[in-house]
Amino acid sequence: MFRTPTCVLSDSAPPRTSGGHAVDRFVEIGSLTKVLTGTALARMDAAGLLGLDDPLERWLAVPAGTGITLRNLADHTSGLPRLPPGLSGGADPYLPFDEESLRALLARLDTVTVRPPGAQEEYSNLGYALLGAALTEAAGLPYQELLRRYVLGPLEIDEITADPPAERRLLAPGLFGGRRRPWTMSGPILPAGGLWATPRAAADLVTGLLLERRLGEPALSWQCAGRLRWHNGATRHASIFAGVMPDGRWVVIHRLNGSPDRTDRAGVDLLIRGRGEEV
Repeated sequence: MFRTPTCVLSDSAPPRTSGGHAVDRFVEIGSLTKVLTGTALARMDAAGLLGLDDPLERWLAVPAGTGITLRNLADHTSGLPRLPPGLSGGADPYLPFDEESLRALLARLDTVTVRPPGAQEEYSNLGYALLGAALTEAAGLPYQELLRRYVLGPLEIDEITADPPAERRLLAPGLFGGRRRPWTMSGPILPAGGLWATPRAAADLVTGLLLERRLGEPALSWQCAGRLRWHNGATRHASIFAGVMPDGRWVVIHRLNGSPDRTDRAGVDLLIRGRGEEV
């Protein structure tokens, strides 16, 4: 039985940690990365560097006429599948998806879509990989640099990165006191789910974007369920839930070795139903 280290931050109480978790150690945030990618898109649109409704072929070498726009990528209506085709789903599933694979995929993108763009929402990590590639092309900057310029710098957050110092990484505990190896997500999949953050930085991100609205209206990346605005993220051994209510209640939960579904449920319980003491 593996321990489930947990960190909970909210508006209503001091940070709670268990099992060796910590507010100042870098952890994988999975698809919460999409919030930063989507916010960068909104900021670059506001700066006139691109348009939300730009066709994808304006920025990437894809076949003309796919009909996919940057907005479609951001709100998961691109018609692209959830994952890049051909991934094996092994112990390190995104490792084969490198720059060469991305270029080959872009050249045949018209054969990859599963439905017309705009027809239906379907969550797509592949879509966010392409969105990140388009943003780097439009900005003329690597992904992490454009995040620094358009998102993290203005928010004054410096504990979100793709490559945190090894000594500050907090990995899931494994057998016999060892640490579990994380997925390789530093390639083209990075804008979809490859960032690391300290829990306190994740909390600053959520409150800065959703409560203080320091960078304007929330990006298309955020999910909505009634009055709740939220996003989650999961890798093989880590999961996170972040949510905000209109009255100012907010929560960020990060867990190692725990079920992502249970992380989500604990966040909703804390935020909406006032329960969730046991996470």
